[in-house]
Amino acid sequence: MEVFMTLKDFFGIIRAPFLVLAPVCVLLGVSTAHLSGAELRWFDLILVFAGGILSHISVNSLNEYFDFVNGLDLMTIKTPFSGGSGTLPAKPHLSIYALSIGLFSAALVAAIGLYFIYLRGTTMLIIGIIGISTVLLYPIVGVKNWFLSLILPGLGFGISMVLGTHYALSGSIEIPAIIASLIPFFLVNNLLLLNQLPDADADKKAGRENIVILIGKRRAVIVYTVFNILAYLTIIIGIFTGYFRALSSIALLTTLLAIMASYRAIKGSEDIKRLIPALAMNVLVNLLTPLLVSLGLML
Repeated sequence: MEVFMTLKDFFGIIRAPFLVLAPVCVLLGVSTAHLSGAELRWFDLILVFAGGILSHISVNSLNEYFDFVNGLDLMTIKTPFSGGSGTLPAKPHLSIYALSIGLFSAALVAAIGLYFIYLRGTTMLIIGIIGISTVLLYPIVGVKNWFLSLILPGLGFGISMVLGTHYALSGSIEIPAIIASLIPFFLVNNLLLLNQLPDADADKKAGRENIVILIGKRRAVIVYTVFNILAYLTIIIGIFTGYFRALSSIALLTTLLAIMASYRAIKGSEDIKRLIPALAMNVLVNLLTPLLVSLGLML
């Protein structure tokens, strides 16, 4: 039996293919800071991107650990977008590595946060507490409460990551940043919501509680659709109120993907194979929409 962790194991534990979401959300905060006229220093930019990626690594690793410990990993049906990486069920002795990676990454995020707290003051502390709380609470408490499991992902990637980045770079909280933070708030909540559809039966057996278990798959897809609508309404409001540049409207091009994802999710809510295209489209919406908003704000 292998005692040490390979690079492939490490990438599995941190769910490396999904880590691109964090820098996309951080970039949104960078773009609103740029829009506000903040001086963007390379050192600070490196730290905010590192903090975002490390926080994502932390929550992914802790999810891997707790999903394995409570037996959920052995019950889920794997898809390219849900069901865990399968690393720990294949190599149970690596569970301590997953826990260690999660906690060490969280400690590094806290260290980066301390630098910005020193630089910006107590408001940064409040944002940091919200951020680190979402990282640590979601795998333990959030998965057992339907409301927390619904909003914690968006709080972490939207409110905390976008607003936190903006404040770290500019030293102020401004309306464009607040509006921008709502975009990944709704979309990332949706990312986790839709991924819960294939895992619903396993989640229930493992004692989890989420919106899919509470109201059923088809009704959960309605919630998903409403969140998508709210995300695009947020972009439209930002443009028409003048807080976003008109070029940010290019993000509305992903509306068609979101509509198709909702349609396929409704049709395939009870059939995992038919659901997979919706999961893929959902990932694209989550990545492309904030990325295009960012480009619209910066160009």
